[in-house]
Amino acid sequence: MDLADRISHIFEDSAQIKLQLKDALAKPIAEAAHRMVACLVRDGKILSCGNGGSAADAQQFAAKLLNQFETERPGLAAIALTANNSVITAIANDHDFSQIFSRQVRTLGMAGDLLLVISTSGNSMNIVEAIFAAHERGMEVIALTGREGGAVGEMLRPEDIHICINTQSIARIQEVQLVVLHCLCDSIDYLLMGGG
Repeated sequence: MDLADRISHIFEDSAQIKLQLKDALAKPIAEAAHRMVACLVRDGKILSCGNGGSAADAQQFAAKLLNQFETERPGLAAIALTANNSVITAIANDHDFSQIFSRQVRTLGMAGDLLLVISTSGNSMNIVEAIFAAHERGMEVIALTGREGGAVGEMLRPEDIHICINTQSIARIQEVQLVVLHCLCDSIDYLLMGGG
């Protein structure tokens, strides 16, 4: 297989997994969007976190809420817990890396706020600890995971929402997660601006 054929195959594989999962993911994404809008309308905020590429996705999601997605609108309350290097490194240095998000959730999160966690494996200890902290604070959790959902999927409460991209390739999981985040942004704008 030459390189151009390999690249074409990646495009096809990415498109196929999205099409295979669209029906299974549409309902939990819609439920998550409704939950996020309810949080924002009652003056709550959305905290987001993840590691590596998921950290970048958490920041991008918060930026699109705070600024805009595709349509001009007032900013929406969102904080990416991955964005402050000084806070993250202080917590990791003084306590433990597993606490980098949970300490922020316990400080910034309030009952009625919402935590969005993004993890391809669902097994990152700092994500697990963040969910524990959110539950302690009376926050709902929306978990965006891959594979079978890992430890995150097992610890979610019935009132939490799990959006699981059940495939094995990390690249495909991340690609679908980005589409999910864009669907959430679009749905939030649609609901807030009178679409439903």
